[in-house]
Amino acid sequence: MLKINEHLSSAKNPKIKNILLLQKPRERREQHVFVLEGEREISRAHQAGYEFAALFFVPEMIDEKTVEKYVNADTVVYTITASLFEKLTYRGNSDGILVLARQKSHDLDKLQLSNNPLLLVLEAIEKPGNLGAVLRTADAAALDAVIVCDASTDIYNPNVIRSSLGCLFTVPVAVASTQEVLDYLKQHKINIYSTALTASRVYHTIDYRHPSAIVVGTEADGLSQRWLKASTQNIIIPMEGIADSLNVSISAAVVVFEAKRQRVISD
Repeated sequence: MLKINEHLSSAKNPKIKNILLLQKPRERREQHVFVLEGEREISRAHQAGYEFAALFFVPEMIDEKTVEKYVNADTVVYTITASLFEKLTYRGNSDGILVLARQKSHDLDKLQLSNNPLLLVLEAIEKPGNLGAVLRTADAAALDAVIVCDASTDIYNPNVIRSSLGCLFTVPVAVASTQEVLDYLKQHKINIYSTALTASRVYHTIDYRHPSAIVVGTEADGLSQRWLKASTQNIIIPMEGIADSLNVSISAAVVVFEAKRQRVISD
């Protein structure tokens, strides 16, 4: 039987106030937890081995049998009113369930690469929605990993989780500095293909059938010179209209699926 610790109905309750505090990246870092809402995302995190420190649910919106699936031995469970739950969630249709999940380590050395890895590297990505969209692409393409270097956004930002549809939990993700990533790729003999606007080869003329890292930067600034100079080859997506660039998530998807196409054909 599900053990309920407490019923929460007041916005002044310290536990409710703490959920709101976790909207701030600093609080997430200091507490090593993040807010996760919606059964799809919670289910994917649970399957990926994330531990839930606390769980909050609205009895009128989701049944206890469903909730029990996500309760670990040390998960503290609370019921909550529908009106209060609505104030805590970032989106509608969150299924009446919300958890505080413990963060995982995202060190480079924890990645488990295949014999012929295909990686996607993001430098200084700023917009959570773009990072989330890239993670969906990585999941669809079954990439070995996404590596976020010199991050300008927290990977546990609620908008990253929401826009990724929970694919943050289905794709191996590492976070590191540019130098650490460059050293890692060199150590593992992985070729670097950096997206650029000048002195580049058209992306589909590159052979991605060997260990490859596709590197993309921000729309505003592109990639830093460190990546452009370290590349095995800089690549470009030709633009035939008046726009001079694509959204970073679209650029990543275009190149990633060209690499996947080549690998499928060669198998």
